[in-house]
Amino acid sequence: MADTLSEAEVLGLFEECGALLRGHFRLTSGLHSDVYFEKAQVLQYPRNVERLCAELARRYAGERVQVVVGPTVPGIIIAHETARALGCRAIFAEREGDRRVLRRGFRVEPGERALVVDDVLTTGGSVRDVLDLVLATGADVRGVGVLVNRSGGVDLGVRLEALATVAANAYPPSECPLCASGVPLVKPGSSPI
Repeated sequence: MADTLSEAEVLGLFEECGALLRGHFRLTSGLHSDVYFEKAQVLQYPRNVERLCAELARRYAGERVQVVVGPTVPGIIIAHETARALGCRAIFAEREGDRRVLRRGFRVEPGERALVVDDVLTTGGSVRDVLDLVLATGADVRGVGVLVNRSGGVDLGVRLEALATVAANAYPPSECPLCASGVPLVKPGSSPI
């Protein structure tokens, strides 16, 4: 396994790539925030992905993980590279309506040691969807690994490892001081506003 990667180094990678943004953003959850992580800017560089996921893998090296599961799009990349570092298989859960499902013949067996991964934890919605799916299979979930935890303390009921923890404000739109101040709202990422 690779050498450890500190929280400062993780955040440094995000900053160097222009992935740590400050302003007024609408998050996927619908909340508004003054900080946004444009993960694609970091994940476009395979060496960054390798370093970040090697650190996630290092933190779970003693758990004998057999399968790493992530949500679609950035989670696929993170699951694949983390599984490569752990020497196990990687699968992903796709959205179907308001839940996540396994397709393409993917399965998680009862008792199989599983790790759930994702990019940035804010409300825990995407991670919880995947976690619930994996738990429902009867798997032995060893934990959740994320690149950045900006949740302020979401409890997923399992071990959580974050490469970096960032205090970032998140507001319901009706309570957003940035809206009240007239700061223009931006919806970065891939989903429309």
